[in-house]
Amino acid sequence: MPPAPCPCGRLDSQRQPLQLAKCCGRYLEHAELAAPDAESLMRSRYSAYVLQRPAYLLMTWHSSTRPSSMAFESGIKWLGLEVRRHRYLDDAHAQVEFVARSSLAGRAVRQHELSQFVREGGHWTYLSGQMV
Repeated sequence: MPPAPCPCGRLDSQRQPLQLAKCCGRYLEHAELAAPDAESLMRSRYSAYVLQRPAYLLMTWHSSTRPSSMAFESGIKWLGLEVRRHRYLDDAHAQVEFVARSSLAGRAVRQHELSQFVREGGHWTYLSGQMV
């Protein structure tokens, strides 16, 4: 059986899907390995939602906006991620615009968000998001 592709949909230089282990999986499995930029963190957080990894999501949430716990929507099926834009504002702030598609009880859901990221303690963290 071939290795699983990464849920985030990132492609390699030959335009083939990257394997989970060579993409977001390395961040999900090794807490000490920080995503190198806000886009990679956002992609790994999407993969954490798909794979239901609440500890990773909480760990990568900025301390000022992090909830105390989280739960996953029962029956949600994640269908794909499209990164529209990744922009550095300065050394400690960045934005990522994305569209995440899912279905719940047979109904299509589209989440179009402009997310704010902050570097905290040398690691990128998710601060907040605004629906677009």
